[in-house]
Amino acid sequence: MSGAGDDWKRIPLRSDVMKAGPDRAPARAMLYATGLDEDAVRRPMVAIVHTWSNISPCNLNLRDLAAAAAEGVRAAGATPIEFNTIAVTDGIAMGTPGMRASLVSREIIADSIELAVDGHSLDAMVVLCGCDKTIPAAAMALARLDIPGVALYGGSIAHGTLDGRAITVQQVFEAVGAHGAGKIDDARLATIEQKACPGAGACGGQFTANTMAMVLATLGLSPLGYNDVPATDPAKIEVARRCGEIAVEALRAQRRPRSLLSAQAFRNAARMVAATAGSTNAVLHLLAIAHEAGIALDLEDFEAASVATPVIADLMPGGRYTAVEMSAAGGLAQVLRELRAADLVADTPTVTGQTLFADLDAIAPAPVGQDVIVPVGKAFKPRGGYSILYGNLAPDGCVLKLAGKGKLHFEGTARVFESEEGAFKAVQAGAIVAGDVVVIRNEGPVGGPGMREMLAVTAALVGRGLGDDVALMTDGRFSGATHGFMVGHVAPEAARGGPIALLRDGDRIVIDATRRVVETEADLDARRAGWVAPPPKVSHGVLAKYTRLVGSAARGAVTGA
Repeated sequence: MSGAGDDWKRIPLRSDVMKAGPDRAPARAMLYATGLDEDAVRRPMVAIVHTWSNISPCNLNLRDLAAAAAEGVRAAGATPIEFNTIAVTDGIAMGTPGMRASLVSREIIADSIELAVDGHSLDAMVVLCGCDKTIPAAAMALARLDIPGVALYGGSIAHGTLDGRAITVQQVFEAVGAHGAGKIDDARLATIEQKACPGAGACGGQFTANTMAMVLATLGLSPLGYNDVPATDPAKIEVARRCGEIAVEALRAQRRPRSLLSAQAFRNAARMVAATAGSTNAVLHLLAIAHEAGIALDLEDFEAASVATPVIADLMPGGRYTAVEMSAAGGLAQVLRELRAADLVADTPTVTGQTLFADLDAIAPAPVGQDVIVPVGKAFKPRGGYSILYGNLAPDGCVLKLAGKGKLHFEGTARVFESEEGAFKAVQAGAIVAGDVVVIRNEGPVGGPGMREMLAVTAALVGRGLGDDVALMTDGRFSGATHGFMVGHVAPEAARGGPIALLRDGDRIVIDATRRVVETEADLDARRAGWVAPPPKVSHGVLAKYTRLVGSAARGAVTGA
């Protein structure tokens, strides 16, 4: 067998090293056994990589989208090769030891995509993703491999309805706190949990999944508008098929991900996250994607973006609307349109071969009368939904979530816990009161290990009516569904001797977004000599390996850096 067909002879194909020439007859024999014929084997081979699982709604529709993407690849003259990788569902793992696997899974997914695609010398790829860590992992793999490719988000879940209002899994977590406080009974909790998640798709607010799906499109790795299409919308199948075609078009044009992932593209993405009061996890993930792309990005870039960009989307957790409602109101395109009008984003190339602004101009404007997305001059808040703080409790930085009532200062008394479980138990027992700063340490990338999200605790505080009266700081992370005065990603983390390890109950803590500090007057230096590193929580397996390899949250918590 010779190389690719006549229409592909102009383009060098990576897959020819695997399949072309007399010496590769054994490989071809095995490919024929899968049902491919000689013509299919000659053509470029495009990976269709997805994170399908039936453990949750988040990735439930990805096999259907994979089949559609494969149709698009064939229609464009190439051969699809399908792979499945893992997913860890945050909404199910949240508050359990299993949540330690969540951030670790980002690295495993990116690594497995690399190994599957490079191991078979494939020419291009379509990556289909759903729940939180699968999305940044898709971008990391595209940047790392730097072969033509496109990412597609499986789409948001439709919101549930209760008492005439939209609800999501956020309200279920908050109901747990209300139930623990005796504000609702068992029957009401059961009703909420049964109504919140009506079908396939990832969590419905501007939580991590929808935030990162918008990041993919803003970076140019997903076609603008495609990720906005909800999971159960019939149009989702067609956009998946089109993504298969786009991957092949990118291969023909030799359009590679790193040619899209400029410093400006990352600045655009950071401003989009700020404008939508998106998940603070976007900071962690954008740092990791930039690392793979070889782009210099640090925490100060996010502060600059947030200061310059007002919140113009009224989205949960701090606002009224869900991702599905945002899509109907014009979606990401309308957000970018308003940011462009205020000169807050710049034009960049995209996977379609057009620029971001050209793709934007091809999309119809938002419907008249929608109030989900507003002009910058009518912003809901004057600055973005997060701030980067430093100080003697976070010398390397931390992220303050501002997706709440707009409070910029909190001073209170430390209540120190060595784990999420300890803090949650105290909240549910009514032991946390107004004026407390809940400190949860040893939950960082190393100490966790895996940097668990604290949604169970933060939602329980909100459910008990304490959301505006307490603060929380942790070397772990927050779910995109978290709101309130919350400081996460504290670096250095406690397990590596960060100052958060030296706090004690009763210390006064000041969190000030105006001065950009998180600090205490406690004599931390005097306590340093008595500090002993806690023993690792895990001594074998993938989490132990991760502990040895992972870097600081201030640099994206990447491994092997």
